[in-house]
Amino acid sequence: MEIRKIVTIVEETLIEGEKTLAKPVRKAAAMAVIKNPFAGRYVEDLAELMDAGEELGGLLGKKAVDALGIDPQEVDSYGKAAIIGENGELEHGAAILHPKMGKPFRAAVYEGKAIIPSAKKRGGMGTAIDVPLHYKNACFVRSHYDAMEVRVPDAPKADEIVVCAVVTEGGRPLPRIGGLKKEEAKCEDGLR
Repeated sequence: MEIRKIVTIVEETLIEGEKTLAKPVRKAAAMAVIKNPFAGRYVEDLAELMDAGEELGGLLGKKAVDALGIDPQEVDSYGKAAIIGENGELEHGAAILHPKMGKPFRAAVYEGKAIIPSAKKRGGMGTAIDVPLHYKNACFVRSHYDAMEVRVPDAPKADEIVVCAVVTEGGRPLPRIGGLKKEEAKCEDGLR
């Protein structure tokens, strides 16, 4: 795997809806811009990208956690995404995100029983993507349904893929729409 650059972003919300938050809501994204070895050609076996996803899951998960300066067990939500350059396929992003990225990403955030929400799209340099987020141990915890918009100004080039991992240390600011609360979740099956 050839990595051109790694970008880390921390977003900290201090005021939401004219109300100062008792505790800021912080999110961190770690993104790797990698060369797409299959850009411009159809390849049946995408194992090389699956292996890249495995490596990136641990690397980007750790970088995102470190960017927040917290211990892995303090991570509340997570998500992942890929932006595939124009000479690639959506399936190239899927190969990175789905078969092998989850296990090392979960290890980097301590547990993670819930499925890791994901998004993928094709686009050129500077394309933004909303990385979906939810609570890492029970995906039906409604207060944690959120997203973080990310982009890399000079990526992806036509033969690149931007791979992103996002973590948070809390849910949305000022949640009040009801539903399952984090402290009520059983965290047994990744759902509730």
